[in-house]
Amino acid sequence: MKKEVQVVKDQVLVTLSGGIYVEDAAELREQFIGYIDQGHKNFIMNMAGVDYIDSSGLGVLVAIQKRALQHGGGVTLRGLQGLVKELIELTRLNKVFVIE
Repeated sequence: MKKEVQVVKDQVLVTLSGGIYVEDAAELREQFIGYIDQGHKNFIMNMAGVDYIDSSGLGVLVAIQKRALQHGGGVTLRGLQGLVKELIELTRLNKVFVIE
C-alpha cells in the first residue's frame, strides 16, 4: 500500500493505492486517530488506486468514520472501483460513508 496525506484547512486529504491488508490497517488506524486527536475530523480518501482491501482495512475505515462522527466530522470515499467498490456495496458500507 502507498499513501499520501495532506492536511488542508480542517480536512485530511488521503490518497491510497495498492492493496490494503492487515499489516497496513494498524498503521492507518494509528495515523488517522492521531489526526482526530489533533482536531482534524474530516477525511477525504481518494481510493481510485486501491485494488484490494481486506476486512481489517474495512474495519479501520469504519473505526475512523465512527471516531470522526463523534467529533462532528466524517469520512468521504472517492474513486471507488472494481473489487473495492463491490466490497463496499456488498457490506453495505456505502450507507455508512459519503461516496463520491
